[in-house]
Amino acid sequence: MSDSAEQLVLDQDSPDPLWRQAADLIMHQISTGKIANGGRLPAERDLLAQLSISRVTLRRALQSLVEEGVLKPSHGRGWYVSAEVPKEFPNTLESFSETAARLGLVPSSDVLRASEAPATLDEAEELAIAPGAPLFHLERIRRLDGVPVAVDTSFFAATLKPDLSGVDFRTASLFELLLGNGVDLAHGETTIEAHAADMGLAQHLGVEPKTPILVMRQLIADSAGRPLLSSTVRYVGDRYRLRTSFSRARKPSAR
Repeated sequence: MSDSAEQLVLDQDSPDPLWRQAADLIMHQISTGKIANGGRLPAERDLLAQLSISRVTLRRALQSLVEEGVLKPSHGRGWYVSAEVPKEFPNTLESFSETAARLGLVPSSDVLRASEAPATLDEAEELAIAPGAPLFHLERIRRLDGVPVAVDTSFFAATLKPDLSGVDFRTASLFELLLGNGVDLAHGETTIEAHAADMGLAQHLGVEPKTPILVMRQLIADSAGRPLLSSTVRYVGDRYRLRTSFSRARKPSAR
């Protein structure tokens, strides 16, 4: 663990158990490149000192990362990071470019479509605009360090960003363009489901047809709840992992 890990303190009041917090901290060190894929974790005694937890708690954290495919134990030698750790995508509203930067990876895109078209009835209903209003459609193959991980299809009212004709969407961030134009991208309603890749999608992603694909549909709204941007992102199943957390609502104590 780097020196920065020593400055991080586990939250005793968090609804997440200490072993989960410890696992998340170790995973953060890996995903940001502070512990390299294939590298060995520090000795357990060092981890115990840095995280200020018991050996039982640490072992549970490490075992959870083994079950997630992040770590591999080596008897008598310690814990090693798997050669290929699944990339974590956020449970916060974050652009593809921001995610890539957080993971220490280089984002790029192959542009399949970047053009305006009148809104269909379904598109107009989704964005609460008039049918036939001009929409900007953007479809891209998204890459991390050159590896295709997803096909991203988005559309939004063209009036949100009037002039996109000169934008190079191979490298440009749509989020940054919209935010820079004063668009309030506040929150997104998201659904994720599994599908099998058809022939066209398989070719874009460099996989075999019928490969498991995770389809994430997201409708992003402003602070007032007005829908602004619709996107459908189709990820290669083994190149995507979404982490979230759940906690039980606390019931009021009886008086």
